[in-house]
Amino acid sequence: MPRIVSFLPAATEITCALGAGDELVGRSHECDYPAHVRDLPVVSKPALPLDGLSQKEIDRAVAAHLATGESLYQVDERLLAELSPDIVFTQDLCQVCAPSGNELVRAIRDLPKPPQVLSLTPRNFAEIEQNILAIGSATGREQQAQKLVDENRARIERVREAVAGATPRRVAFMEWTEPPFCAGHWVPEMIIAAGGEDPLGQLGADSRRVTWDDIAVSDPELVIVAPCGYGLADAVSTARRLSTIAASTVYAVDANSYFARPGPRVAEGVELLAHLFHPELFAWPHSHQPWAMTHGTAAADRYSAQPQ
Repeated sequence: MPRIVSFLPAATEITCALGAGDELVGRSHECDYPAHVRDLPVVSKPALPLDGLSQKEIDRAVAAHLATGESLYQVDERLLAELSPDIVFTQDLCQVCAPSGNELVRAIRDLPKPPQVLSLTPRNFAEIEQNILAIGSATGREQQAQKLVDENRARIERVREAVAGATPRRVAFMEWTEPPFCAGHWVPEMIIAAGGEDPLGQLGADSRRVTWDDIAVSDPELVIVAPCGYGLADAVSTARRLSTIAASTVYAVDANSYFARPGPRVAEGVELLAHLFHPELFAWPHSHQPWAMTHGTAAADRYSAQPQ
């Protein structure tokens, strides 16, 4: 049985979804789903103390640190050597998301037995599927990986069919608010699949900084507040502090679970958006509620068909 260290929350989640969770021996500080992975040793942590900082303060601290050329993460090289992994999952997509590049090279170059390093850099649905299949191959669970891909495709297709023909809802999806950043990578594809359109979204590309004027000009019906790395409670607090609202309705969502991590729950994120955009066409099929309206009138109130 291979020994796996995951520096990436999405990879940790995929590994567990494929039934290989018992092979994980180490994780990053952000790997927290499923809940049992929190018992694993933490092999990487932030280089900056960000707890308690506002979004504006985090943005400034991260920008200043990256300007020095240093990584935002510290890898516990001694612990990594003790864990002796056969496989390491990481990413090379976002310097803010997880260890990548030089700091990981330094950490593994002196290991007695260099592990297989699988770098996951998805930018869209197709590449998320490729990552799932790659982890399936690395863990010897090819069939389980294909089944998961097929199931998620079917869920997203059901959403597309449900909202087909509906007028797309104009959306401003915010991955950060101080300063505002638009949706990037796979998120604009999620919005389109759910029956929305985001004029500021960067389909398959990095999220970028925008202005409140840009958001106002895009004339959104809905603003979705989904700060990268934030759960629902923190997203709600962030949304409620907004003084400039460019839409009649603002929703805060659990970004950490459904939008910031390119893994199995992306399909559920599409379902979430479809329900917010077109509640008369797509009822939320789960018992939990990973969103909250913070401004305006809930879209469901405008329709006679209420969520089941």
